[in-house]
Amino acid sequence: MLVIGLTGGIATGKSTVSSLLKKSDIPIIDADLIARQVVLPGTPALAAIIRTFGEEVLFKDGFLDRKKLGSIIFDDEVKRKQLNAIVHPAVRRRMFWKTLSYWIRGYKYCVLDVPLLIEGGLNQWVGQVVVVYCSEEIQLRRLMARDMSSENAALSRLRSQMPIAEKIAYADIVLDNSGPESELRARVQELITTFDKQVGWSWRISWLLPPIALLSATWWLFWRSLKGKRRNSNKKKD
Repeated sequence: MLVIGLTGGIATGKSTVSSLLKKSDIPIIDADLIARQVVLPGTPALAAIIRTFGEEVLFKDGFLDRKKLGSIIFDDEVKRKQLNAIVHPAVRRRMFWKTLSYWIRGYKYCVLDVPLLIEGGLNQWVGQVVVVYCSEEIQLRRLMARDMSSENAALSRLRSQMPIAEKIAYADIVLDNSGPESELRARVQELITTFDKQVGWSWRISWLLPPIALLSATWWLFWRSLKGKRRNSNKKKD
């Protein structure tokens, strides 16, 4: 099964692309949704958060007070790393099992919708990386219109993220979302056609013969790891 990593930047239209793919009956694994699920009451991750940060990060009904927790870690790098060490492994485990379930059910590909796919290093664990792109100027305009924010506030949010221009270097496919939504819809359909051609008929062999699937996945991950090392080496030289 082809596993596709979908990412982008704030206000580039990644969520719209994810929604369009879902409407075409393509399985989507939403990292943001899973991040909320793994900290629901009764989960091991929430228990670990309570042990680390105290019960003051909970609402009275036992649900996580994200705003309160965010204020605690906002200017504290150590506490932010503690939270990430709790949540990120839980999210990745859930994503892995959901991916495996789609493979067992006979899907030929699925999409991991992950905002921080590249920053978190998950790009090395997928078969294809799709980056939804538009220029920073368009990002800024869209963000200001969407959130009704000032230019300075929008710029501050953009500057807090990895620049979209840098993410392109990690992409196997760049999906340009600089125009109207009608153009984006057409590009998403082209993207689906591309995926269908890539998987062809060979995915059936891997599905019927799991050892072949395992060998194929191992080889692919090894190749992507080498590719990532070369990219990092070139960056250091630059």
